[in-house]
Amino acid sequence: MFFKSKNNKIQNKDIVKIAALLIHAAKIDENFSKHEEEIIKKTLSKISEDNQNIDSIINEAKIIEENANQILDFTKEVKNMDEIKKIKIIEALWKIIYSNKEADMYETNLMRRLGGLLYIDNKIMGDIKEKIKKQNS
Repeated sequence: MFFKSKNNKIQNKDIVKIAALLIHAAKIDENFSKHEEEIIKKTLSKISEDNQNIDSIINEAKIIEENANQILDFTKEVKNMDEIKKIKIIEALWKIIYSNKEADMYETNLMRRLGGLLYIDNKIMGDIKEKIKKQNS
């Protein structure tokens, strides 16, 4: 199941929360770049059926992320995804983090926490991280 409503469409509120999580990862190093925003847009276009409103989804997600107290507000939707889609989100998070070629301690701490919150095996997290690092080097 992937955020389907009764009419079989992905629910917009879930996409917004996922976007907020991606934005949080992009902002954690205090440098939210256009490249990171493009990664977010590309990721959202893969999981949303409404590609016409990606910019409005991102704008809404920015507001939600700014007003959130903790990442638990964003992880519930990802936790309920099937494993393949969850991995796609993790890959996007690592792409955002390594978009500037390195990860700082806040970014790596975020990913460690997310691995636990999303029930992603440490080996899988490490494999994804290494894959993305190689792509960005």
